[in-house]
Amino acid sequence: MNDMISWFATAATVGGVLLTASNLGTRTTGSGFIILLFGSLSWIVVSLISDQQALLWTNVVLTFLNIFGIWRWLGRQAAVEEGAKAAAAASEDAADETLFPVSLLGRAKVSSAAGPFGTCVDAMAGTSSGRLAYVVVSEGGVAGLGERLFKVPWSEARVEGEELIAARAGNLQELEKDEWPAR
Repeated sequence: MNDMISWFATAATVGGVLLTASNLGTRTTGSGFIILLFGSLSWIVVSLISDQQALLWTNVVLTFLNIFGIWRWLGRQAAVEEGAKAAAAASEDAADETLFPVSLLGRAKVSSAAGPFGTCVDAMAGTSSGRLAYVVVSEGGVAGLGERLFKVPWSEARVEGEELIAARAGNLQELEKDEWPAR
């Protein structure tokens, strides 16, 4: 029985960490904390059966941290994102420009007339004007390994729903991961 619970706890811990570390969005990260909660509770059972005090107290603390993570990602952050979506939707009917949540520029899929070509990873804006200068787009690779970064000038981009549309995909300035332009 102890072995079966240990293997379940191991699988839940590895699966939960994979989901949270992947940073695939609010709901996925929150789900990772739910799975981690099952893992920490299972490790508590294992520690009680095997009389391992260090394992017990580590997982008691981790249980509370996982509960905090669930609240943080599926409670607070989900509510913030819903508020941003509501404001964006309401702005569509306004006389002036439509709004979008700036947080989208850290995760939106990017397309052009040629089709999908990457994912937003960040954006650069002026400190005084607040104007966006450019968006950094990741293309290729797996989990950041082997990816290439490109600068998409904000003047050549627009947001449609949850997607960034770039005027062009080819002939963009490639960026070094640690050396982005000031302009």
